[in-house]
Amino acid sequence: MKKLFASLGLMLALLSPGMTLAQEAVAPVEEAVVVETTEAVAPEAPMVEEAAPAAEEAAPAEEAAAPVPDKGDVTWMLVATMVVVLMTIPGLALFYGGLVRSKNMLSVLTQVFAVFCLIGILWVIYGYSLAFTDGGGLNSYIGGLSKMFLAGVDTSVPVETFSKGVVIPEMLFMVFQLTFAAITTALIVGGLAERVKFSALLVFSALWFTFSYLPMAHMVWFWGGPSAASGPAGFLFAKGALDFAGGTVVHINAGMAALMGAIVLGKRIGYGKEAMAPHNLTFTMIGAGLLWFGWFGFNAGSNLEANGTTVLALLNTVLAPAAAALSWMFVEWMIRGKPSMLGAASGAVSGLVAITPAAGFSGPMGAIVLGAVAGVVCLWGVTGLKKALGYDDSLDVFGVHGIGGIIGAIGTGIVANPALGGSGVYDYAVDAVAEFNATGQIISQLWGVGTVIVWSGVVSFVLFKLVDLTMGLRVPEEQEREGLDTASHGERAYTQ
Repeated sequence: MKKLFASLGLMLALLSPGMTLAQEAVAPVEEAVVVETTEAVAPEAPMVEEAAPAAEEAAPAEEAAAPVPDKGDVTWMLVATMVVVLMTIPGLALFYGGLVRSKNMLSVLTQVFAVFCLIGILWVIYGYSLAFTDGGGLNSYIGGLSKMFLAGVDTSVPVETFSKGVVIPEMLFMVFQLTFAAITTALIVGGLAERVKFSALLVFSALWFTFSYLPMAHMVWFWGGPSAASGPAGFLFAKGALDFAGGTVVHINAGMAALMGAIVLGKRIGYGKEAMAPHNLTFTMIGAGLLWFGWFGFNAGSNLEANGTTVLALLNTVLAPAAAALSWMFVEWMIRGKPSMLGAASGAVSGLVAITPAAGFSGPMGAIVLGAVAGVVCLWGVTGLKKALGYDDSLDVFGVHGIGGIIGAIGTGIVANPALGGSGVYDYAVDAVAEFNATGQIISQLWGVGTVIVWSGVVSFVLFKLVDLTMGLRVPEEQEREGLDTASHGERAYTQ
């Protein structure tokens, strides 16, 4: 009887392929049948063997298929890019504009706006290529011109993120980095406000972008990517300096340039003798809010994809400025007897600056500590240090961005430590987080800080002097007294 049932089962299986689903539902019965009918189904075995080579041939083809961008990552990076534009125009422009006197409001708005536009154009002509291509014998310090005018950069070309096999369109990476170059150069405006000649500012911006920003961006951020981590890299990247979103490249770089500009330009007429209070702190508060909002794209977008590290960077971009705003405000409250809105806004910006290099490396508690420290130290930077050295950095670019960037860059080497809640440093060679060397990492961070201070300081000073000698850097005294709104642009921010 068993043989009879087995024969009937075999006939039904051959006649009805769909019966395999029913057979799965009665596995115990099938197991018994298979044991009894091994000889009967043996002739079918060659069919399976013939199909196997085809499957084996398909497997390598699937493995060799190039990764394609995920729409979620692309969408996130598009949003991040747009909000970084927003943090510059109007965010930075309003923040700076509210801090100057009313007769110079429009000039600051125009300067930030024009610099953003200028650097955007220069970036696609040659900036991207010099920052993010192999520079051959000079690769440690600068890239080449192989992608000048965006040669070979189109929507079909992918680049890796920080995860092996995860890509986004190179054109998207390019325009995201464009916004960084533009806002960095625009930050310098704050150190020169109310006295710089507009034409001189544009010439200096183009030169500084070429000889300071591009080399620093290449030294810190150029590498082969996760799949070629052992390939050629920029000088500071090879040194192991961590800079998640631009503590050295953006903030110390711009801060040093603003300091050198303030020194070469000299003090504003009446500085230290006449009242030069901000004319509209409402604009400054709105600008600070837009900066904070845009900084989410700045920091979280620097992860280049949407994953857990992106969330961590976003959270840290909430916590660090919040802690810095409170620390600045409370210390100011104790010293001057009243907490100011300007102090809270300035503190928040100092916290944003400090967390920038550490955004994807620090744990949340580390971000709070880093922000709190930055708030207090930057308050000293715009008061005690500025008074001691006697320079007129109009809107405290060095005191906030320079000092905050130094605190953040060095602090990154501390808060990145897994023992302190940080993420550590990923080793792509073994696909795991490497053993953290606390002393070695701080030394690497000091390499980054020292290099950008010297590089940007020397380059900025030379360029300011060059522009001053050739075309003049400062407006005439009568124009400075009149105000740059009408003297330089023939317009007024306010008609009454």
